[in-house]
Amino acid sequence: MAGARRSRGRKPAAAPDSAPDSGPVAAPPVIQIRRLTKSYGHGDATVHALRGPSDPQTGEPEGVSLDIEQGDFVAVMGSSGSGKSTLMNILGCLDIPTAGRYLLDGIDVGHLDEGQLSLVRNRKIGFIFQSFNLVPRTTALAQVELPLAYAGVRAAERRNRALAALSLVGLSDRAGHKPNELSGGQQQRVAVARALVTAPAMLLADEPTGNLDSHSTEEVLAIIDGLNATGRTVVLITHEDEVARHAKRVLRLVDGQVISDVRQGPAAGPPPVLAAQLQQRAAGGELIGGRQ
Repeated sequence: MAGARRSRGRKPAAAPDSAPDSGPVAAPPVIQIRRLTKSYGHGDATVHALRGPSDPQTGEPEGVSLDIEQGDFVAVMGSSGSGKSTLMNILGCLDIPTAGRYLLDGIDVGHLDEGQLSLVRNRKIGFIFQSFNLVPRTTALAQVELPLAYAGVRAAERRNRALAALSLVGLSDRAGHKPNELSGGQQQRVAVARALVTAPAMLLADEPTGNLDSHSTEEVLAIIDGLNATGRTVVLITHEDEVARHAKRVLRLVDGQVISDVRQGPAAGPPPVLAAQLQQRAAGGELIGGRQ
C-alpha cells in the first residue's frame, strides 16, 4: 500500500551515491491519460463516446490510455462519431471524462474546479480552431494580446510578446489589420500567434486547415511544423491524410477506441515533412539559409 502511495506522489529522493553517468532525466509526458471514458445517457440508452477496448470478462469499457511526450506532434484522426472531438474536448479541458485520469504537464485536471480549469486553459493550452474565432473589428495585435490580458500581463509586455508572436508567423506587417482586411490564411496565422503567445505546454489544433485553400493550408502547416521543430508539443485533430502526414505520430479512432497508433518520426527533432525538406536541401548542397 505504501509503495502504491509513493508511486502516485512525489518521486523518492535519489541515493547520494547515484552513478554520475546515468544521463539526464527524461522529461515527463506533457499528456498522460489513464483508462479515460466518456459516456452519455443511462442504462440501455448509454452511448460510449470514448470507451477504449472492452474488458474480456465483463464487456465493460476499459478506457483509453496513452502518453504524449514533450515535443511530439500527434495527429488524431477519425470519421464523424469516432470520438476524436470528445477526446479533443477532454484534452482541452473543455469537458470532463466520465471516468479515468488526465494529467496535463503534471497537473491532475480531474481535481480542479472551473476557475482552476480556466487558468489551465489560458496558461497551458494554445487553441487553434477551424473557424479562426477572431474578434470582429479588432486588430491582429489586439487579438494576440487577449490571452495575455486575461492572464494579467502588463500592457507593455503584452505588446512586445504579441508582436514577437506575429513575427513568428510572418505577420509583423499586418499587426494593425482587422479580420476583414486579412485573407483566410492570414486570419488562421493570427490564431496560431494567439495560441502560442502564452508559451503553452501544448498547441491543440482542431481541423486548423479545414476552411483554407491548398496554398494557405501549406503555409499554416509549415508554421506548425516549424513551431514543433523548436520543441512545442502539438496535438492536431484532422480527417485529412495530407495533413496527418506532417505529424510524427498518428492515432486513429473508431467507435471511441484507438485502433491504430503509428509512429511516423521520432518525438524529438523536426516533424517528417520538414525533416524531408531539410534533407533535400542538404542533398542539394543547400544550407538552411538558402545559400550554396
